[in-house]
Amino acid sequence: MPNNINQALDIAQSECSRSGMRLTDKRCNVLKILLQEAEPLSAYDIADRYRVAIGESLSAMSAYRMLDFLLQAGLAHKLETTNQYVACSHITCEHEHQVPQFLICDRCHTVKEVGLRKQLLNELKASIENTGFTLSSQQLELHGLCEQCRHQLDDEQDN
Repeated sequence: MPNNINQALDIAQSECSRSGMRLTDKRCNVLKILLQEAEPLSAYDIADRYRVAIGESLSAMSAYRMLDFLLQAGLAHKLETTNQYVACSHITCEHEHQVPQFLICDRCHTVKEVGLRKQLLNELKASIENTGFTLSSQQLELHGLCEQCRHQLDDEQDN
């Protein structure tokens, strides 16, 4: 997640304008909600947080439409295994983005986005295609325990 939310929103606005997309105030507010959260959110979670933070109601269907825009703009990612959304952690980066893989902690539910080198992805894709299988998505979501939760669990087992 970007350290400076306002900087990320400014860059998102500029990138959308540059590519001919329109980051409306409501879309920007949804992105801001995603940027403020450490955990992934469902469209219903976003609608609830929107009502509290902005003081306006937002239907889950509207949240889904705004999330679709953010996905298309490369500003957010959808976690397919949980049907939840996270802000792209590379909004403020100036380098070309790698294919994201997500490390999802099953205990605290935090998500870490890690880039996957294209060479590694190409090797994986070739290996998969050699079996006759065709990929419909290249996104990887790996579940386990983050470092903090792993240490907590170790401490609990030691006691």
